Amino acid sequence: MKTLEPLGPRFVSVTYGAGGSTRERTHATVARIQRETSLQAAAHLTCVEASRGEIDDIARAYWDAGIRHIVALRGDPPEQGKAFAPHPDGYANAAALVEGLKKVAPFEISVGCHPECHPDAASPAADLDNLKRKIDAGADRAISQFFFSADCFFRFRDAVAAAGIDAEITPGILPVSNVAQTRKFAAMCGASIPPWLDRLYEGLDDLPAARQLVAATMAAELCGELYTGGVREFHFYTLNRAELSYAICHLLGLRPGSERNDRRSAA
Repeated sequence: MKTLEPLGPRFVSVTYGAGGSTRERTHATVARIQRETSLQAAAHLTCVEASRGEIDDIARAYWDAGIRHIVALRGDPPEQGKAFAPHPDGYANAAALVEGLKKVAPFEISVGCHPECHPDAASPAADLDNLKRKIDAGADRAISQFFFSADCFFRFRDAVAAAGIDAEITPGILPVSNVAQTRKFAAMCGASIPPWLDRLYEGLDDLPAARQLVAATMAAELCGELYTGGVREFHFYTLNRAELSYAICHLLGLRPGSERNDRRSAA
């Protein structure tokens, strides 16, 4: 947090594990960020294994702690490979969660979106319909899953506009320092891993510093292509590696105190 704070991201979000397995620690971390830094903290909330009453109580506790921004997600099943099943007394999906949160308090709400289609969606059109329901329910923006092709994001952005969705769509950028871990993430969210990614990291298994240099350079190049295409907002999936996001911002020309510092975010 102290590494990224001088860059002044618009907000920093804190996740919790499947099924809310780290929910209490997440709440404590978010409250501490809000209390001890100059940054706006955003808390993740999902529909997994919790009733509406439990989720609403968590949201009220966040509001009482000064948290005004929530990242509202359906969430992944606690056990990988099993289909999502809503809690009998819970929110059925992210759109319902957004609607419920807006009844609790006037939160700023971010939701997720998938440039390559959510793996549970019947089709890309159905996935866009779901995104529209989340925005119509009151979400302020959508943060995308990670991807490795600027054209992939541009095609998705065009499809979103054609579907009549005019909310901010922020690309999610994942600096790859661990290919095996990235493959695991990709399998869960439906992102494709291009063949060149394996070739790029070949021979670097025992050279972590070299992997980080490659990760920062590759992510900065992707951000540069997106910037050329009109993108001005970037959401970095830091995975607790603040130095990578800091290096990428540096490569893009962002410095502590620069005028554009309010346009980045980190997770």
